[in-house]
Amino acid sequence: MSAAKADHDETATAFRDAVNMAPAELEHWLESDDSRAVGWPPDHGSSESVGHHSGRRIVEIKRKAKADLTNDDYAHMRKVVGYVHRHLAQRPNGDVKETRWRYSLMNWGHDPLKD
Repeated sequence: MSAAKADHDETATAFRDAVNMAPAELEHWLESDDSRAVGWPPDHGSSESVGHHSGRRIVEIKRKAKADLTNDDYAHMRKVVGYVHRHLAQRPNGDVKETRWRYSLMNWGHDPLKD
């Protein structure tokens, strides 16, 4: 197995573990006001947050066949895995059901209440 294929396989596994929302579930979430209300604004002047844009990209990636994934897709998958792991480490105390912390993670395809 080539090093690139091994890296892609490892990335795909980590992405599957980090993204626990189905594409339809994530799409439905991204349509909500709570989804649009959280996240960092992008540098390019758009009103869509970085996480919200990432969520739409995650849906696209999850709907692709493995053979159709590009190097850019794998790069985004690694970015998602890193974000989810960093953000989970910052879990606030108490009930997180209706928190900006949870909503931000959900924009990146991970619902911490499913863990």
